[in-house]
Amino acid sequence: MNALTNLFTPDCIALDNPAKNRSDAFAAAGELFAQRVGIDAAEVVGFLNAREDLGSTALGAGVAIPHGRVKGLKQPSAAMMRLKDPIEFAAPDGEPVSTLIFLLVPEKATQQHLEILSSIAQLLSDAQARQLLSTAVDPIKVCELLQHWGSTK
Repeated sequence: MNALTNLFTPDCIALDNPAKNRSDAFAAAGELFAQRVGIDAAEVVGFLNAREDLGSTALGAGVAIPHGRVKGLKQPSAAMMRLKDPIEFAAPDGEPVSTLIFLLVPEKATQQHLEILSSIAQLLSDAQARQLLSTAVDPIKVCELLQHWGSTK
C-alpha cells in the first residue's frame, strides 16, 4: 500500500479535459472536488491559485501537482486530470503540461501532505507511469495505476 491508495476513485479521474489554460483546468478541478467532497468550486480554485502564485507546481515532462491546504477539510482528497491539449504552466523545462494531479489536504496536515506530495512526485517522475497516464482511455485503469503504483517495485 502507498500514500495514494485511498486517494483516488474513478469519479476523480478526468481524461481528455478540454481546458485551454490554467484557469480552465482549475475551474474543472474545482467542479470535481465540489462533487466529490462538497467544497465550493470557487474556493478550490482560490486555494489552487494561492499556491500557484507562490511558484509553479509544474515538475517538467508535461506534469504538474497543483495543491493546497483547505480549512475544514477532514481528509486529503485528490483528482487526476489529463488535458486534451497541453497548456502553458511555467514548467522548469519550459514544456506545456497535459497531466495534472490535484491534491487538497486539511489545513494542518503537514507531514501527511508532504508524504502524499512526495509519492505523487515519485509517480510522475517515472517515465513508464507518465506514459500510462498519458495514454489510458479508462478512468478505472488510471485509478488502479494511481492506487497501486510502487507496490510492485
